[in-house]
Amino acid sequence: MASKLTGNGIIEGSRIILPEHRDAYVEAMSEQERRGKPVLDEQEIQLIEQAILESYQECRFITLTVFNPFDDEELRGLVTAIDKPNRRIKLVRGDEDYSWPKIEEIIKASF
Repeated sequence: MASKLTGNGIIEGSRIILPEHRDAYVEAMSEQERRGKPVLDEQEIQLIEQAILESYQECRFITLTVFNPFDDEELRGLVTAIDKPNRRIKLVRGDEDYSWPKIEEIIKASF
């Protein structure tokens, strides 16, 4: 008599994946795709801060690349406020569309 644990036995063919296990597996796989924040040198940080200040003073539109562990986010808008204590800026993208990205999270700035 064949074993039920090998071949196409009853136990072998009755495997079930619970939704909780599937969700945990998908989350573990997405965590593996997480990447670390790039290290910027002092000169690059100064160029980013200078571009932010220039956008604020001259009312010029700026494109910022904000770090995200999975996919970087590109924001385009006008810097209307600089919050020095919290080290963040107010970037207005439209009439009522704005965001407050942290300066430490910005990895690239261009006009």
